[in-house]
Amino acid sequence: MTIALGLDPGTATTGYGLVRQHRDGSLEAVDFGVITTPKHISAPERLDLLYQELNQILDRFHPETAAVEKLFFQKNISTAIGVGQARGVLLLSLAQKGLDVAEYTPNEVKQAVAGYGSADKRQVQEMVRVLLTLPEIPKPDDAADALAIAICHLNTNRY
Repeated sequence: MTIALGLDPGTATTGYGLVRQHRDGSLEAVDFGVITTPKHISAPERLDLLYQELNQILDRFHPETAAVEKLFFQKNISTAIGVGQARGVLLLSLAQKGLDVAEYTPNEVKQAVAGYGSADKRQVQEMVRVLLTLPEIPKPDDAADALAIAICHLNTNRY
């Protein structure tokens, strides 16, 4: 059995999802949610909070592997910079725990989970629900995205 951690980075909200792959190949959601940081604190404080919260998740669940969504160019440069800073903090924390980390583009995640690189968000979320046999689509969206990243990683690592 392998537990993979998927991360959907952001400064205000970072989604996380832990997925266990059993020996028979079946998948199970272990935990998922979001790490949020208050807008009223400084950027360094937000990044520190993100670092601390991720370390608590890592210490609680001890995943064997991790995947982070790659940053893709956005029109809003300040948003892209913030996401890049959050990704850096996440990658640092994962490296300090000795985890091998993979990075996937949004299209790679969509392809691995929904079978179509241009699938819309709802299609991917529904496939996450089906693959993990959940009663409903995981909420919030950032958590569902993180679960999709973990599923993508587990499916990619099988080959």
